[in-house]
Amino acid sequence: MSGHSKWSQIKHQKAAADAKRGQAFSKLSKTIALAAKEGGTDPASNTKLRDAITKAKQANMPADNIQRAIARATTAAEGLETFLYEAYGPGGVALLIEGVSDNRNRSAGEIKHLLAEHGAKWAEPGSVQWAFRKTNAGWEAQEHSRIEVNEEDQKKLKILLDALEEQEDVEEIYTNVKNIKETNLSLNYENFRH
Repeated sequence: MSGHSKWSQIKHQKAAADAKRGQAFSKLSKTIALAAKEGGTDPASNTKLRDAITKAKQANMPADNIQRAIARATTAAEGLETFLYEAYGPGGVALLIEGVSDNRNRSAGEIKHLLAEHGAKWAEPGSVQWAFRKTNAGWEAQEHSRIEVNEEDQKKLKILLDALEEQEDVEEIYTNVKNIKETNLSLNYENFRH
């Protein structure tokens, strides 16, 4: 039974969970720093910062990490900027990918690679955005642009969205899928917001 101890298994599971938590905290930290840079460090007057702090607290991010992220707003956040990339996924699904990065070229290259790897296509600015409308909560697919995809394309889409979510700079992903079945995928109905 060499190499099959329960402790070894627990250690690997904990390491994987810690890595995932660290990645989530890193994303939240960037979002907080950028929100503080854009609207000031007072959550009472900066709704974007207040929303980012709420998300961080929901993810059990320590208060010290939140404060450090706010403090970074004047230094490290200077290099941070938001991006909105557009793509077409499996079955012709429209994708809007929002994020925060300190290097847009690196982020674009990594996202293009993920899209190509999963059968999706990078789209030029404006070629997908027409299918969505901007709301206070983000982007919402317009009713006339919603499409239905078959079960096979839903599975491919789920794999693509999981891969994009793992990308460090990606914050939110929006689709115009109409018929995602919750039994097959852990996605919201109609408008996927990651």
